Amino acid sequence: MSGSDSRSVDEKIGYLLAKVCRAHRANVGGVLAEVGLHVGQEMVLLELWKEDGLRGGELAERLGVEPPTVTKMLRRMEGCGFVERRSDPADARSFRVYLTESGRSLEVPVARCWEEVEKRTLAGMTSKEKALFRGFLSRVRQNLRREEDGKSRGPGDCPAG
Repeated sequence: MSGSDSRSVDEKIGYLLAKVCRAHRANVGGVLAEVGLHVGQEMVLLELWKEDGLRGGELAERLGVEPPTVTKMLRRMEGCGFVERRSDPADARSFRVYLTESGRSLEVPVARCWEEVEKRTLAGMTSKEKALFRGFLSRVRQNLRREEDGKSRGPGDCPAG
């Protein structure tokens, strides 16, 4: 192995972070299922609770996903009665997404779900440790965003890289 860090992949912080993210996602998914949501759908709702009537493309950008991913999520959420899509009067090629009463009513239950998962996730940590952890995660997120903003992938580039 080249470089000064000869640890195997499964000993690296990034590997642990990936495992933590996967476990956290599973935890969130289990709790959200109790209110009828799949992981990721609550993120759509969070954006609409902040600003109802977003365009599909705006939602995709805010969520950091591709528009077809949002379209698929919205179809499913529309089928469950949480959102409705309406043509954009200013642009016939796009649509806007609006919360239904059912979607609005999930704001408090979703907040409770996230509180429950956070309590479980951070169990045994002191307030100081939680603050440090939040700071570390924020810095890692900023680093990854900077890296992501600075790169554009070309054909043949590794999509996981």
